[in-house]
Amino acid sequence: MRHSIRRRFLLVSIISVILALIMASLVLIDLFTRNLERRIDVELTGHINNIAGTLRFTADGRIELPDRPVDRRFNEPYGGLYWQVEDDLRNRTLRSASLWDTSLPLPDDDQEAGSIHRYHLAGPEGSDLIVQERKIIFAAPDGKRAIRVAAAVDASVVSKASRTFMLDIVPYMVALAVFLIAASLAQLTYGLRPISSVSEGLDRIRTRKADRLNGSFPRELQPVVDAVNRLLEAQSQLISRARTRAADLAHGLKSPLTVLFNDAETLRERGEVEIADELVHLAGVMKSHVDRELTRSRIAGSAALRSTDADLATSLNIILRTLRRTPRGEKLSWTIDVAPGTTIEMDPSDLQEVLGNILDNAVKWSRSAIRIKAQRQDERPVLMIEDDGPGASPDGLSAIMKRGIRLDLKTPGTGIGLAIVSDIADVYNLSIDIQNIDSGGLRIIIRF
Repeated sequence: MRHSIRRRFLLVSIISVILALIMASLVLIDLFTRNLERRIDVELTGHINNIAGTLRFTADGRIELPDRPVDRRFNEPYGGLYWQVEDDLRNRTLRSASLWDTSLPLPDDDQEAGSIHRYHLAGPEGSDLIVQERKIIFAAPDGKRAIRVAAAVDASVVSKASRTFMLDIVPYMVALAVFLIAASLAQLTYGLRPISSVSEGLDRIRTRKADRLNGSFPRELQPVVDAVNRLLEAQSQLISRARTRAADLAHGLKSPLTVLFNDAETLRERGEVEIADELVHLAGVMKSHVDRELTRSRIAGSAALRSTDADLATSLNIILRTLRRTPRGEKLSWTIDVAPGTTIEMDPSDLQEVLGNILDNAVKWSRSAIRIKAQRQDERPVLMIEDDGPGASPDGLSAIMKRGIRLDLKTPGTGIGLAIVSDIADVYNLSIDIQNIDSGGLRIIIRF
């Protein structure tokens, strides 16, 4: 069940439709019952008014009802409809034939003349009665007199009618439930159809018939389609970058390998030691290239693919612990002004690669001191690294971060370190500004 969206929606639809129809049925039954009770109240009030209108007094002041109500239920013993008239002053009671040998136990409470009072009282044979009572002031021969007129109906009429109504609406509710569930299934089938279009588009991409999801998609699916297309574009860029790096590696190894082959042959023929030294040097060059390419392969394909954000102070401390232990790093004066807690939206390993290459270059060229300062400009973190080395020529400043460019061939290196920094800068949209310091040295400003 958990693997099918269609089944999940169908289950939710069935449960929600059933619950909704049950609640609707209860509301309809309640409305029907209330409406029926209102009709009964109107009927009872009408009976009271009719009885009150026909009451008469004899010459000696006794109350009588010459015209009895014509409803046949008043004449049938325990017929379910009853009336009763009480003259408390003369202690005389008139009642319908339907009450037979019983009477309505009207409560002995104070009532306002003319108002209708409604009760639930016990009736004949343990029945429950809905009773209306009205106190009416009559002009009797011996003066004004309060007469109590009551009419009652068996409450089972309401419950029976409610049950009948409930049984009558059940088939309609079942038919409505089937219709609503079928409509939900049709709606679900139509609503999920665009997902099939996405699946077909992905199949076209898998079979190399397309390179992205094309076509018109619903507004709700468009963010997913855009995310897939961005992922495909990032994948394409990663493949292109991998090919470029492979080409760089092949180019970097081609010449040394050729020389190694020739020198190995010469060494084999002549036994000269100098060539062995040269082979060692070339092997070191090869290793440097391989190490750099492996480093590039670890760079995140895009900023969105980073494993987590990096803490600038933490990453910097990791690099400095290593550089300060090098022979040149031990001789330098380090000035660090980086507050902890500065978060950079970069993969920590990529940030360390940038800092490591730049600081490694600064250690090589610095004479006595390196200064590192972090600050915020326009809400963006900015890192400034300065050394007091010889700086670079204007042409060298523009070429220093290009692949394989070395400004001084006498200093050990391959010219690839800062090129790696440039590659990472492209991935994370970093702004790197390199400038000479007037007092001597080089300043590198990284705007994250």
